[in-house]
Parts: sequence; C-alpha cells; structure tokens
Amino acid sequence: MADTKRFRGKKIAVLGFGVESRETVEFLLKAGARLTLFDEKDEQEFDTSKLTHLRKEGVSFVFGPFDSFKDFDIIVRSPGIRPGIHALHEAGDLGIEITSATNIFFEFAHGTTIGITGTKGKGTTAALLFQILKAVERDVYLGGNIGIPALSFVEKLDGDSISILELSSFQLIDAQHSPAIAVLLMITEDHLDYHLNADEYARAKIGIVRHQGKDDTVIANLDYPSSLRIAEQSVAKKIYVSARKSIPEGCYVSGTDIVWKLGAREEKIAQTTDVLLPGKHNLENVCAAVAVAKVAGVENKYIRETLKAFRGLTHRLQLVAEVKGVNYYNDSISTTPESAIAAIRAFNAPEILILGGSSKNSDFTELGKTISSAHNIRAIIGIGAEWPRIKQKVSPTGRSAFGGKSHKFQPKADPPLAGKIKIVENLRTMNEIVKKAHTLAEPGDVVILSPACASFDMFKDYKDRGDQFVKEITKL
Repeated sequence: MADTKRFRGKKIAVLGFGVESRETVEFLLKAGARLTLFDEKDEQEFDTSKLTHLRKEGVSFVFGPFDSFKDFDIIVRSPGIRPGIHALHEAGDLGIEITSATNIFFEFAHGTTIGITGTKGKGTTAALLFQILKAVERDVYLGGNIGIPALSFVEKLDGDSISILELSSFQLIDAQHSPAIAVLLMITEDHLDYHLNADEYARAKIGIVRHQGKDDTVIANLDYPSSLRIAEQSVAKKIYVSARKSIPEGCYVSGTDIVWKLGAREEKIAQTTDVLLPGKHNLENVCAAVAVAKVAGVENKYIRETLKAFRGLTHRLQLVAEVKGVNYYNDSISTTPESAIAAIRAFNAPEILILGGSSKNSDFTELGKTISSAHNIRAIIGIGAEWPRIKQKVSPTGRSAFGGKSHKFQPKADPPLAGKIKIVENLRTMNEIVKKAHTLAEPGDVVILSPACASFDMFKDYKDRGDQFVKEITKL
C-alpha cells in the first residue's frame, strides 16, 4: 500500500463539493495536505455549517467558474467535472498531477477490489453481491457511485477485506488503476449530456480493465457487444454471463435454472423463481453477481438463500406497494431509454407507464418501437420536456391488446398514441401523476415510474422524483 506521506504539505485543488469530494477532503486533511476546494456553484447553495467546519480545518474555498490551477501540486477531479475542461488541460500541459477520489482509493486499498460497471444494473449487482458475501461473513465493503464514497472506508481495509465498487463512466474515464475483478454488465449509450458521443462513453468504461494483470479476472455480459469489446482489452482471465443462452464457461440461465459452469463442472445454483427481482434484465445482474461469488469461493446454498431474500435497491424497479390489486413500481433511477425498455419488458401484466423528464440527448427510437409493439401497455402518463420526443418515436399504428372485448378498459378523450393506448399529458406534480395513475389502474395492473430521462426539469434529482412517487402512493 502506498504511503499518504506523499500528500503532506502539498497544495491540492479539489474540484467539486459533492458527497465524494467531502470524504476526499477529510482523507487529504488527515494526510497533511494544504487544500483548496473549488466549485462552480455559488457559496449560498451550500450548507454554511459544513463550510465553517472545513475552514476551521484550514480548507480554502473558491466559488464560481474554474479559471486556472497552475499554482497547485495535485488536482483531484470529482466525477461531475469533465477531464477535458480548459483549466485541466492547462494543468496537464504543465505536468501537474491530475487524479480522482477513485484513483486515490485504488492506490491505498488493501485486500481484493471488485469493480462493477454498466449502463444499468451496476447498483443492483453490487448490492446483491455485497449481501451474498455478508452471508458468508466476509469483511466486505460497498461503495463508489452507489452513494457511499470509497475513501470513507479505505482505512479500515486489510489483506482479507473485499471492496465492491459501483463505477460510473465519470469515475473510469481517467482511471489509473483497475480492480482485481472487473464486472461488465449491459453497456449501451448513456450520459450523452456529459460525454461527447457514444464512442467516448464506451471508451471511458475501458478504464475498468485497462490496468488489469494476468492474475486478475474480468466478467462480461456476453449479450452486449460493447461489453465484450471492452473485456477483450483486458489481459485478465475472462468469464462470461448470459441470461439468453448457454455458454461454455460462466453463469447463464437455462430454462428455469441459473447455472454455473467452469471446465467440466456444471452446477445448478438456483431457480429463476427464487429471484425476487422482476424482469429478465435482473437475471443478467443475478448471473454477474453469482459469477463473482463463485470466483470468490462462496457455497451455492448461501447464494441461493440471498437470492430468495434480496428485494433490490430503492428507486431500482422497487415494489413500493400493492393498492387495491395494483402493484406500484419505483424505477426512478431509469434515466435512459434502455432502462425503461427493461422495465416495460419485466412484466406481462397490463402496464401504466410514467415516462419523460429532462434531456440527456438520448435516442428514443428503440423505446418507441418497444412501446409500439407491446401488447400490455394500457396507458402512458407523459411528463417533462422530453415527453414530446418520446411520443414522436411511437408508431400510431402500434398494437395493443386492450382494444378488444377481453378487457373493459377503453380509451376516452385523450388521443391514441399506439393503437388503443391511452395518453395523459400536462400533469405538473407527482401528486397529480399518481392520482391519475390510480384512476386509470385496475386490479392486476402494474404502474411503473420508469421515466427514461433525467429529472431536473420537475424534481431535484432521481431520488427526489422516486421519493415523491413513494410518498404519494402511501396516500392512496
């Protein structure tokens, strides 16, 4: 493990004052660094007590647009700051070290590191794996993009510890280290409001394998070409997973069996009916978690018991409640078309969808095709700035199973979008949205908040959106 003495007395600029950066500041203060914290927001947007505490510790603050960092020894970039901004380019040209909290964690972490990335599913997979390893009483820690800064537990790690990190493209784009076990889930385009294009987004993910060695392991989802291409960049041992087909070696779904195969040995780990998480996409996440658990030597009974108990994460296709025979699902973390498609395909029951939000420059073509061809979408509540773009991608000749005599629901005043799907628009609050969904729903239906978009036009963030959804459901 590296020595934190290298930070002692150094002038360090920390960019961004989010949750991760606060832990970074505390870590570097203990190491004896001289810190200046930069944030583009106004000072009034931050908790005064936190600023006062850090100022007493000797931290300086600079608020407003970034100018120059040429007077610093080290710059620590937070995930929300693009590496390509002019001030960082200037610093790099001057030979100033530019790093991140994720890089610092890997520099100082003892034990085994597991990194999980993907467009969607990484939080669920990381949390499930964490529960499996806790079941066998491993000294395991969970952090990263999931909302727990990894530097908050780095000093607790020893040689027997296991760290599971959910890693976003923002954290991997300038990665200088890779985990011992890298997990590549489904990778499709995302965050095009941050990345220049889909290629840059995919290239950023390569950081999870770029620095692996031959004794390391990469676990990749065989069903996604981008995931496979990234895995091929690694020199580590490769293991594959699939929820769609049998594979020569790895974890896959065969009928109703979740199977682990390594060499000539084939084991049935569990039944798909043991998994509480809805949707085929969650079987992909399960296979990835099982593969890591098997690599870590976990016995099948502990994996199976955890699968039977794990209910998923808040805001990730979370069953909120059943009200008068209707199940309400909170999938507010769905900020991409792909995640909304996965939510739609997770159920065979009649669906009422809540779609739309603020822009991430996503392409809604495939989402439109999915909605147009679905047989079980009864209604869509379209919200936010992006709803008109989603609506344009849905074919007016799309099919719906609910125009016939087999179901008493019939569209009334609102114009049809795809076949007999009822469309509701112009609702401004979550209270109005949930009340309308409740009015539309019938026993046996599912109501799904899976917006396919960011949340910032109507809500603080996806958590606020999901929390408001849950709150309004409790009033029904």
